[in-house]
Formats: sequence, C-alpha cells, structure tokens
Amino acid sequence: MHTYAVHMHQHPVAVVGASGYSGLELTRILARHPQVRLTALLSDRWAGEKAGGRLALSGPAAQLAYTPLAGAGEVEAELSFLATPAEVSKDLAPRLLARGQKVIDLSGAFRLEDPAAYPTWYGFEHPAPQLLEEARYGLPELSRQGLLGARLVANAGCYASAIALAIAPFVKAGLALPEGVAVTALSGVSGAGRRTAEEYSFAEIADDLRAYRLARHQHLPEIEQTVARYGGRCGPVSFAPVLIPIRRGILATAHLRLREGTSAAHLSAALEAAYQGEPFVRVLPAERVKVQDVLHSNRCHLGVALDPRAHLAVVVSALDNLVKGAAGSATQAMNAVLGLEETAGLDLLGG
Repeated sequence: MHTYAVHMHQHPVAVVGASGYSGLELTRILARHPQVRLTALLSDRWAGEKAGGRLALSGPAAQLAYTPLAGAGEVEAELSFLATPAEVSKDLAPRLLARGQKVIDLSGAFRLEDPAAYPTWYGFEHPAPQLLEEARYGLPELSRQGLLGARLVANAGCYASAIALAIAPFVKAGLALPEGVAVTALSGVSGAGRRTAEEYSFAEIADDLRAYRLARHQHLPEIEQTVARYGGRCGPVSFAPVLIPIRRGILATAHLRLREGTSAAHLSAALEAAYQGEPFVRVLPAERVKVQDVLHSNRCHLGVALDPRAHLAVVVSALDNLVKGAAGSATQAMNAVLGLEETAGLDLLGG
C-alpha cells in the first residue's frame, strides 16, 4: 500500500526543444515514467501540433500540443529539461531557476567549471559564471554526490559519457597513467543533431567514414574534468571522433599507458569493482562490447584487454548516444535529483 501511494505522486516536468533527437527520446521516456507528468513540450518546428501526431504515445501526453520556445520562461513545471543548443540553454536556464524550477540541461552550457574555457570550446563568454559552481554533473556512475535536491544539472555529453566511464576507473585505481590517453570514438549521425546541411545527407554519409573536429571537440575538456574529479588527475586526452553511417550509437576505444606490474587480472578487477551494483553498466570481455546490444537502452557496456607488447590497456565502451548519452542519462539524473529510484522509467528500455 505504501509503495502504491508513492507512485501516485507525479512530478510535473517540461521538455524544451522537444522536436530534436534528444527531445524526442525524452518525450518517449517521460510519457511512460510512472512518477512524472509531462506538462509542456516546446518546439518552434512543431508548434500547434499534438505530440500524439508525431510520436506513438498514449494517454495525456499524446494530447499535449507543442508550443513555441519563446514561452519557455512561463512554463509551469517543477523541473524543465533543456534539449536545446548551449547558446540557448545558457540564457534560458537562469530564467527558469529564477522562477523556482529545477533544470536539467542536455547541452554543454554548464558542464565546465572554468568560465574562461567557454570562448575556446563553445564560442561564447559565459553569462552566468556563478551557476557553473552550483551545477551538478549528470553522470551518476561517476558523480552521484550532490545530485539529490540539485537545482541545476549539467547532463553529460555522449562522447564524454562513453569515454569517461571507460578510463576513469583505471586512473582512480592507480593502474593507468593519467597522461597520454588516446581515444578513437565512432558515432552515428544522430549525434550531430537534426541538421539539414548537405554534409549530413544520406548520399554524403552512406558508405563513408570521416574523422572530424580533431583535437578540438567540445567534449575534450569535459572528459578531462570528469576523469580528474573521479580519478584524481587527468592529463591531456588525444581524442579522434569519427562519423560513421549508422543512425545512433557510439563505440569508443581508449588506449591507456599502464604502470609497471599491471596485469590483465588487475584491469578486469578494477573495472568490475568500479561498477559493481550500477544498474546501467555492464562489464563484458572487450571483444563482446558492441553497439547493437545497447541501442534504445540506458546501458553502457564496457570491456578491457591488456596489450602486453605495447604495455597498454585497451578499453572498449558502447552506448546509445541518444539514451545513455543524452535523454536516458538525463532521466536517470532527474530521478536522483527528485529522490526516486534511478532506474524509474528506464528499467524496461532495451533488451
């Protein structure tokens, strides 16, 4: 009886930027979440249309009409998700916070601690540097402390989630050197958002692979910051993102320099210990980690192998960039903020 009473309370939430890929995933997840109630979906693209006409929804969520982003500051909700570009979130989040709402931002607008880093990595001077200290990072497996009751959550980036989850345990355990980390990560095209540029058209993407933003991807400082928070240190990471012709998913491979005496058994034990009891992280043999197994789920699969000739650890990570890399992770963070079970609304996703 007590459990039933708890589930009857539903927290009112809104999604701003509901027609983007992450916003669509959020809408699907939240519409069936037993402890939240969608009160608003904001999208200029679909303003006036009902959500049920765009997504296979049922119940009250299907009857919600999309409203323009200009009304985001007047939305009535306990918590708003911002599935908007950093340039939008940086200005909108302070307005919503001032109205007494909690905010989970899926962009990079509040991820970096140092306001001086924003012109380099995001191209703007940060308008609310005082909020960077307050913001809590939305990757619970590595940064759960402080999420309960938080006003502002900076949700982790998709690449940053896959890569930090892969390398942080070994740095923290003292098995891998925090310097000289090299990562190649393959990503589906949905990671670029719903762009109409020719370079993201089917004819340009199909049957091709391409590296992009080498040594300057905006997730680089976020990866280094996250690993340093969890593991104590993190030197410069060399990161090569690669666009591949699949819709969704990330497969990251990290090469870590090892301290003398580190064995394959040490590596496996460190990875298992780091994520023991984590419902959304599964440790597998490295060659069994694949994107297909995590699609449409909030799971991250990880594996590690020892390269004894090069004295390197090879860590493989797979996740769905739109779920564990965005909407699912944001829902998991919301659950932590509101004091709900972190698996609420997420436990049935995926196989």
